[in-house]
Amino acid sequence: MRASGILMPVFSLPGRYGIGCFSEEAYRFADFLKKAGQKYWQILPLGPTGYGDSPYQSFSTFAGNPYFISLDELCRQGLIIREDLPELPEKAREDRVDYGWLYNTRHKILYKAFQTWKAQAHPDFDTFMAQNSYWIEDYALFMAEKDSHGGKSFFEWDEDIRFRKSEALDAARKTLADQIRYYEFVQYEFDREWAKLKKYVNDNGIRIIGDIPIYVSPDSADFWAHPELFQTDAQNRPSSVAGCPPDGFSADGQLWGNPLYDWDYHKKTGYSWWMRRIRKCVQLYDVIRIDHFRGFDEYYSIPAGSTNAINGHWCKGPNTDLFDAIRRNIGDIQIIAEDLGYITDTVRKMVKDTGYPNMKVIEFAFDSRDSSDHTAYFPYNYYRNCVAYTGTHDNETLLGWLGDILPEERQELKEYLGTDTEDDQELVARTIRLIESSVADLCVVPIQDWLGLGNEARINHPSTTGENWVWRLQEDQLDDQLADRIHRITRTYGRT
Repeated sequence: MRASGILMPVFSLPGRYGIGCFSEEAYRFADFLKKAGQKYWQILPLGPTGYGDSPYQSFSTFAGNPYFISLDELCRQGLIIREDLPELPEKAREDRVDYGWLYNTRHKILYKAFQTWKAQAHPDFDTFMAQNSYWIEDYALFMAEKDSHGGKSFFEWDEDIRFRKSEALDAARKTLADQIRYYEFVQYEFDREWAKLKKYVNDNGIRIIGDIPIYVSPDSADFWAHPELFQTDAQNRPSSVAGCPPDGFSADGQLWGNPLYDWDYHKKTGYSWWMRRIRKCVQLYDVIRIDHFRGFDEYYSIPAGSTNAINGHWCKGPNTDLFDAIRRNIGDIQIIAEDLGYITDTVRKMVKDTGYPNMKVIEFAFDSRDSSDHTAYFPYNYYRNCVAYTGTHDNETLLGWLGDILPEERQELKEYLGTDTEDDQELVARTIRLIESSVADLCVVPIQDWLGLGNEARINHPSTTGENWVWRLQEDQLDDQLADRIHRITRTYGRT
């Protein structure tokens, strides 16, 4: 069935407390999607963020971001009072996330809520803990230990706890019991609020596309608790790390630094860790977009300690063996394959063999900086089983992109659109219509492109830090006029 959706990270939602969260503004965004005739809301990973603020470098692949807990909801529960809520400093703006300010203020408020909460009876908490025991105990201990070590990476912890010696673990569980329970409470509240919001979204006929990274962060509970899952040296440090080779966007390539999986080990266990991970995602989302899907066919391996990605090489991954295991153990679930970048014939075959829809980004059709086959991204080569995008969180906004491509590429786009206009906003609108009218079953447009915003609204610029993951929508930018415009285009091309 033809449908369309909007890409909008949770952290980019409007709101009063410095970051988008599961507040009433999230529910109003769901109402907006319904008015606009949208059937999908695509979000970015929901995990807790660390250094660099990237949701793709999380402290846990299973945990939720504490910043997404609604402070208003905590007030409604009587866990905090209005006087506990922080005022944004003058330098902070509601249109940008200030992660430093959040780090210094948010956990203090959540801990106050926890002090009230732990004095009450919560019979469903034990059920939550039992259902999530396979990850939450390690995660809560990991975070409590991280706090006791001043936030340092676990590689810098004392050896007995870094190597998880049983005596050290037992001692830490006693010494840090209150802090451990705090992190369990935070995950309980996150889970409760997200389940409520997701039900509201689903009840309005909208499905959530959740984004999961292929890799985990080197400084994560996943790596600390299960180093056997990864390629490590004798000190349980990554022996090789993930990234991407040099291309037209980055002469040195992309050095992500994530530990690489020991796929032979995963295969021996029947991919049990991946089964747990996917089952958790099935609970959280209706559709799972797996980032860097091509890494299951071949992954780029960079020697640990490298300063760039130039000296990496390609290694074979599990290919469809993993997805066959998912079907056997979990069943047919909806997955979108993020197969962007340099794509080989073996990647194409893997995507085809899984049957999952892959991605078509219209910007790549007209941008010589991209190293992939440009013709694959022209709409005349689309097919029904794909998802068409104007751009993703890693791309420039359409308006920003139009100002950065070469004059001949801009002219090629205009000829494809059948227009001589020099009005960039008109070109943005026509490009959106181009993918909406395509044969692709699903079309997803970032909210920034519907609003015609420039690169000041860009979410992420890969291989950079400091100004990413901070853009936020303003409440007055969503109105009935915009919803009606989106709805008309969606209806015109049979996507309602």
